[in-house]
Amino acid sequence: MMAKTHFLCIVTLCTLMFIKISARPTTFAEDFKAAWSGSHIRQVDGGKAIQLVLDQSTGCGFSSKRKYLFGKVSMKIKLIPGDSAGTVTAFYMNSDTDTVRDELDFEFLGNRSGQPYSVQTNIFAHGKGDREQRVNLWFDPSLDFHTYSILWSHRHIVFYVDDVPIREYKNNQAKNIAYPTSQPMGVYSTLWEADDWATRGGLEKIDWSKAPFYAYYKDFDIEGCPVPGPTNCPSNPHNWWEGYAYQSLNAVEARRYRWVRANHMVYDYCTDKSRYPVPPIECHA
Repeated sequence: MMAKTHFLCIVTLCTLMFIKISARPTTFAEDFKAAWSGSHIRQVDGGKAIQLVLDQSTGCGFSSKRKYLFGKVSMKIKLIPGDSAGTVTAFYMNSDTDTVRDELDFEFLGNRSGQPYSVQTNIFAHGKGDREQRVNLWFDPSLDFHTYSILWSHRHIVFYVDDVPIREYKNNQAKNIAYPTSQPMGVYSTLWEADDWATRGGLEKIDWSKAPFYAYYKDFDIEGCPVPGPTNCPSNPHNWWEGYAYQSLNAVEARRYRWVRANHMVYDYCTDKSRYPVPPIECHA
């Protein structure tokens, strides 16, 4: 995998300046480190890919070495095959600021063999979360690698599965709706047991006779403004993710988005009257 670096060109007073935005690492160790249970994180193919392991003793997780403010993060992931009920494989961004944290979550919820894999997304802004949505994936994500991405700009946050948008959260701060704009976030992934809620609300428990469970990652791609880094980077309107083409879903993305939500969405907090008799304000924005 060749290193990829994005540059912005800014012409000011006839001076050409290049600002380094990010680089795709050639190995896991360049941009990431073990966050917990490093013995359960195994590097593959010279560190270009990794294997996460969950067994009865522990799960594991890794994190980026730096935090970022706006941009796009992507990973190719191959999820646990077979009976994975009770497991959660997560890929997310987190400000790590306790009660006022910002967080953007992908959580892949394990299943019984033959049942669809569900992916849950959630958004925390200024410490407020509880914005869960679930989509059943339209393919078996354990057979091969698929690309999962989070785009975070001043205009919106978009969760993508193989370039198909499955969720969009717009910046509606003008309507007093919280949106993450000031706290840099790290990039994280974990594999862990959550059989009290992950599969059918906790009805399906993990079968430890199937352990150990494995998830695989490769093609780690972070394109964003590193913090610490150039202080003008996050507010620079010339960053590619702030460009006109990325300010809203294009026509093809909008069609795919409607298709996913019409055919594969299985839960939306906005329509859960037992939790929210009056839907949260952002559901109408």
